[in-house]
Amino acid sequence: MIEPPPDRRPLPRDFFDRPVLDVAPDLLGRTLVRNSPDGPIELRLTEVEAYAGPLDPGSHAYRGRTARNAVMFGPPGHAYVYFTYGMWHCLNLVCGPEGSASGVLLRAGRIVEGAPLARTRRFSARNDKELAKGPARLATALDIDRALDGTDACAGRNAPLSVLGGTPPPPDQVRNGPRTGVSGEGGVHPWRFWIDGDPTVSPYRAHVPRTRLT
Repeated sequence: MIEPPPDRRPLPRDFFDRPVLDVAPDLLGRTLVRNSPDGPIELRLTEVEAYAGPLDPGSHAYRGRTARNAVMFGPPGHAYVYFTYGMWHCLNLVCGPEGSASGVLLRAGRIVEGAPLARTRRFSARNDKELAKGPARLATALDIDRALDGTDACAGRNAPLSVLGGTPPPPDQVRNGPRTGVSGEGGVHPWRFWIDGDPTVSPYRAHVPRTRLT
């Protein structure tokens, strides 16, 4: 059976203006496009995680609006970028109605265009499957940082970030389970979604408390 070519049409804003648990699995197989001065990179999304704002102890918006998480409160279709552990950036796409503060963390993907450029940023990757295997690696490969926080991913394919229709997997290839590295009550939600058997999906890791230096 010949697989149809990827859908090159940008996803409209109403795609993101839905409940986060509908948007998250529907992002699998979509094409994320990063346009930068160095050139474009495209990847097929293979793993994501949903975060449901004030209803979700694992969400950055659980305790309300702050300067850091303001983008999460809408409008949908924008990028929420945060800095973590003093080293890494992570990319999320805001979804749900404005004010709901929900979003989808983009955890992993397969580079389908621009791999040579991604390799210059991810020179420690042992092979191309590892270029965007994990949220920090994905952001590094695509040169994502806080300067892109608030970017409209529905502004067209020439914008710094956009999401195209791509090639969604058959429903029987979509899996879900606990989110990676999330502690407490937020760690029990089976809100991580991935394409079964894809080698770019990151391994599951339970939360491990960080040890303080004394």
